[in-house]
Amino acid sequence: MFDAAPSHGQTRAPMRPPAQPPERSARKRDSFFDNAKYLAIVLVAMGHSWEALYSDSRILRALYIFVYTFHMPAFIIISGYFSRSFDIRPDRLKRLITGVAVPYVVFETVYSLFRDHFGQDSETGITLLDPYFLCWFLAALFVWRLTTPLWKVVRQPLPLALGIAMLATVSPAISNDLDFQRLLQFLPCFVLGLCLKPEHFQRVRTRAMRIASVPVVAGALAFAWLVVPHLNFGWFYRRDAAQEMGAPWWYGPLMTLALFACSVVLTACFLAWVPGRRMWFTSLGTGTICGYLLHGFVLKYTRWQGWYDAHWLHTPLGAILVTSFAVTVVTVLCTAPVRRVFRFVMEPKMEWAFKKDPAQQARERQHGGPKQPVPEKAGV
Repeated sequence: MFDAAPSHGQTRAPMRPPAQPPERSARKRDSFFDNAKYLAIVLVAMGHSWEALYSDSRILRALYIFVYTFHMPAFIIISGYFSRSFDIRPDRLKRLITGVAVPYVVFETVYSLFRDHFGQDSETGITLLDPYFLCWFLAALFVWRLTTPLWKVVRQPLPLALGIAMLATVSPAISNDLDFQRLLQFLPCFVLGLCLKPEHFQRVRTRAMRIASVPVVAGALAFAWLVVPHLNFGWFYRRDAAQEMGAPWWYGPLMTLALFACSVVLTACFLAWVPGRRMWFTSLGTGTICGYLLHGFVLKYTRWQGWYDAHWLHTPLGAILVTSFAVTVVTVLCTAPVRRVFRFVMEPKMEWAFKKDPAQQARERQHGGPKQPVPEKAGV
């Protein structure tokens, strides 16, 4: 237990320092956020799978608008939270290009070719300024992250972002380039994520919050069932101004505030039930960008090939089977083998495309060699 005294003529061997804990410079992933991202992408896939079925069921339509109220806002809030450290350092700009811009260009091109070959849409050709289907999120994330330094210096970032979103809803002349209307209307969710701190998530992850969320979610579902026959679903997509949906202009700002409030409350309820410990699906949360971008091919192909024409699918059992199929597909697409296959697109190295950063080279010389990059948590 204790070191024996050295015998005569012997010298004491120098005591070894206590074993150091594992390297802490590499940030340890938080299982809570990986769980949240996986569950959010599952809700995204479920919502997309219901689009061909909800017209036959009031319950399914109510579930659809309930999920659409918060599933993308939750995803965007988390993306904003993990964008807090973004600045215009060359290494972060490189990661923004390789992790967001390059996948956008590749998938926008591939989706356009896929649509032209299999689809029934009248629109054809590749247009990088008009995001197709799911690609809008990458275009928006690129712009949102570029503006992060601005939001970190203004005094009241969230009210400013809400004001911009409200103005967007009364501006039908806003260009469709990069799906700018949706980019602006979802902007407050991203800015909210930038404003959040770890303690805010700790407050949500309490037993009291989980209990309080039950009547809130039940009330939201009941309200969705009541209003669904009278509601224009376009409000939840955030793609159009109020006038383009046939509503008075002043509906836009009111709906912006109402939807943002509902999104925040339901996102808090959702996060309250996200497990904080490591689960069987935790590792899938690191591959949500694969699940998000790739499940669209399966979804569009099944729609274009008439798979939903079968009458039995438009029954409660059919809806359950379609939902299960969507969950299975997006889960498989988030797995490690799929991520490895598509890493060359999702996380291309592209060192050949960038100049060497003189400051980084100086740091490497000072420390005796290139420093391994610290992995960052992906926003999606």
